[in-house]
Amino acid sequence: MFSSLICFCFKSSVMKINIHTVHFNADVKLLNYVTKKLNKLNTFQHGIINIDVFLKLDNVAHTIKDKVVEISVWIPQQQFFVKHCCKSFEECFDCAFGSLVIQMKKKKSKSFNNPRIS
Repeated sequence: MFSSLICFCFKSSVMKINIHTVHFNADVKLLNYVTKKLNKLNTFQHGIINIDVFLKLDNVAHTIKDKVVEISVWIPQQQFFVKHCCKSFEECFDCAFGSLVIQMKKKKSKSFNNPRIS
């Protein structure tokens, strides 16, 4: 399945952040960047239990290596998932993070408009 998988666990106030790197070893700067951005998710949605981030290299056999970021966020009775592909991890993560924030805001506005939807 995965040729190499390295998992980094960060536990902030309530949520648990798991960062998995596939096919490479991540730099500390990249891990800090991802963790810093993910800690901002509490401003958009309360009650986040777990966040899984997969940082992958795609097309390892070829010389061109695309970067893939997958983010899964677990909230009680809900799950959000985003996948994005780009040339750099920072750009890729920013696009995926933006999409995730949009998903969370839409879900939150729907639950405010209709209290029966959780």
